[in-house]
Amino acid sequence: MFGRTTSMVTREQALPGHPERPFSVPTTHEVLGSALEGPWPEGSRVLYVAMGCFWGAERIFWRLPGVVSTAVGYMGGYSPNPTYEETCTGRTGHTEAVQVVYDPAVTDVEHLLKAFWENHDPTTPNRQGNDIGTQYRSAIYWTSPEDETVVRASREAFNAVVHEHGFGDITTELRSADEAGPFYYAEDYHQQYLHKNPGGYCNHGPNGCQMPALSAEQLAGWAVPQVNAIKLD
Repeated sequence: MFGRTTSMVTREQALPGHPERPFSVPTTHEVLGSALEGPWPEGSRVLYVAMGCFWGAERIFWRLPGVVSTAVGYMGGYSPNPTYEETCTGRTGHTEAVQVVYDPAVTDVEHLLKAFWENHDPTTPNRQGNDIGTQYRSAIYWTSPEDETVVRASREAFNAVVHEHGFGDITTELRSADEAGPFYYAEDYHQQYLHKNPGGYCNHGPNGCQMPALSAEQLAGWAVPQVNAIKLD
């Protein structure tokens, strides 16, 4: 009975996890041929997203121009180095996440977020279709203040769109990667799963809503203030 816990576990209730990763992870991306755990080309940037089952979510992103590497794993929880079975109990606190490494000279976070928002239901907390549980919650974890600005502006813009289509508010978890905690790579067989298993199923696809291009005014409204350092004599 995996994946039915819709109440977030507390740190005190979470499973103890493991001091080291208890399984192997491949070194190379099956589709892109790039390094799974790095190092990646200089200048590469990283965004972490969660949108239900990570098999289908990962495939969406490895197909996008400018994406250098993708990987699936567990993020946003408490237990170190969790296994898939542990995560599915809901007692690690993690969500099934995708690490997206991209080349900012070819694409940008706004295009990645367009794929994110348009290909799952961000209004159903701890659920995507028949997949129910905290490990299926929608989430975005950014790695730079610039990306945070775009993430927050895109959430507000897309929230208006889903309202127009009769949906409720977006419930996607928004946090920095530092706040969310480490990205723990999933087991070997989960990496690029739908490439290895073409007949596999994951309920991702167009939700009928289109993410509008963000205006300069929208981005300015969410710009993270830059704190100037004070020089002491």
